[in-house]
Amino acid sequence: MRLIIHDLSEEYEKKLKVNNDMVLGNDGTIKSCIGCFDCWTKHPVLCCLKDKYSDNPKNMQYMDEYVIITECYCGSYSPFIKNILDRSISYMLPFFVIRNDEMHHPERYSNKFKLTVYAYGNSLTEREKATMKSFVKANAINLNCDDYTTTFFQSPQDIISLWEGVKCK
Repeated sequence: MRLIIHDLSEEYEKKLKVNNDMVLGNDGTIKSCIGCFDCWTKHPVLCCLKDKYSDNPKNMQYMDEYVIITECYCGSYSPFIKNILDRSISYMLPFFVIRNDEMHHPERYSNKFKLTVYAYGNSLTEREKATMKSFVKANAINLNCDDYTTTFFQSPQDIISLWEGVKCK
C-alpha cells in the first residue's frame, strides 16, 4: 500500500488514487499539532486532535511507500504537508538511539518503506532544491526508511502527467 499526502487541488486528487492507495489531501479541516505529546506518552499513536488526519501514524505501519507531493516553499514542505509530518511524530518511539552517528527516535514498528517526494514550484533555485533534498534525507533517516528520492517539477500538472504516464506501477 502507498500512503500519498499532497497539497494539490481536488481536481488533481481524483487522479492520484490507484488500487488500494490511501490519499490524504488538504480539505481545509486539518488541525495544527499542539505539541502536547499525548500521542507519545498517554495514548501511543493516537492523536488527541480528532480529524481525518488523526490515524496517519497508525496507517504508516502498513505502507510500502510514503509519497509526498508538495509545493516547495523556500526549500521546504508546504504548511499543510509540514503539519501532516508534525502530526506523524508518534510513528516513532519517544526515546533516543544513535543511527548514522546521529541521535534519532527508535522505530515503533518494524515496517520499512520508501519515502518518495515530488516537489513542485516555478523557478526553484538550486539552493532551494538542495535544502529540500536535505529535509527529505533527514526525514528518511528519522523515519528509518529503506530508500528515498526527491524529484522536482515546474507545476502540479507535470506531476500528474508523469503519474498518469507510468500508471503508478
